[in-house]
Amino acid sequence: MTNKHLFAGVLALIISATPSLAFAKVHVNLKQKDVVEFINEMVEKHDFNRDALTKLLAKAEIKASIVEKISTPAERKLTWGEYRKIFITPERVDAGAAFWLENKEMLERITLETGVPGEILVGIIGVETYFGRITGKDRVIDALATLAFNYPPRQTFFRKELMEFLILAREEELDPTVPMGSYAGAMGRPQFMPSSFRAYAVDASGDGKRDIWNSWADTAGSIANYFLAHRWRVGEEVVTLATLSNTWSGPIPEPENTLESTDTVESLSKKGVMFSTDLCADSKGQLLTYQGDDGIEHWVGFHNFFVITKYNRSVMYALAAHQLGQQISLKLAADADGNAS
Repeated sequence: MTNKHLFAGVLALIISATPSLAFAKVHVNLKQKDVVEFINEMVEKHDFNRDALTKLLAKAEIKASIVEKISTPAERKLTWGEYRKIFITPERVDAGAAFWLENKEMLERITLETGVPGEILVGIIGVETYFGRITGKDRVIDALATLAFNYPPRQTFFRKELMEFLILAREEELDPTVPMGSYAGAMGRPQFMPSSFRAYAVDASGDGKRDIWNSWADTAGSIANYFLAHRWRVGEEVVTLATLSNTWSGPIPEPENTLESTDTVESLSKKGVMFSTDLCADSKGQLLTYQGDDGIEHWVGFHNFFVITKYNRSVMYALAAHQLGQQISLKLAADADGNAS
């Protein structure tokens, strides 16, 4: 048993130690050392009212289910073929086409203002939340408090995110007990972590609020702003299918989560990787290998591909978001041609 599973199991045992606790809500232990330290830090460094913050944290629930989910994320067990089937389905493509048509003016405006194409924005929204259908069932404060104070493997990270969440709730005049999100604290339609919200969320609707829970304009605008901040290159390719030629002399590449480019278009070609691109020879490129339904697939990811991995640190995620956006764009074009004829 790994440490992560052990922490989840111990928490579950504590909660289920007696029949009454199994059904009772378990709240933050205000006497716990790291909770006391957190409150002190928020008061001293960020000017929070001690009594108000203490009362707020007392309302946060500690959930064993959250620790269990983050300890055993399903996507780690999936091949690319299995992962792709979740996100690129006829139903999701149809939903994406309907979403695009309903928000056509807004998406075109944001693309014009930022240079981030509509298929990328729609692909991200489609993979993240199925166009707003799946945005998470946990209160953000419960998820972050559980992981900040009861998940030692990533306690530092989630303690920072809890701090960011409380500050943004104050800045945005939100009741911190209301926002909902994922079991990891990712929020709203674009699934921003609190630190990403504070850094990249924008008011693209012009109503004076950054509302990623209810505004599609703010959602799409915030995603585009995130991509711009991570140096999205307007008009450049994202990824292309590749094969290994007879001149390839290295071992057959294995699927792995490669999150940066160490080669160029030229160096890959010289190694025997065959692919098509309009990018110049010294453009960054990286051979990517996936386990598809029909065997090994090879792709070459370019700069913009790795910008997508900044949003979610997974090469399967990046390829799925890209392909979903492409499929939706192709469906819209086909529907338009059919209607024209």
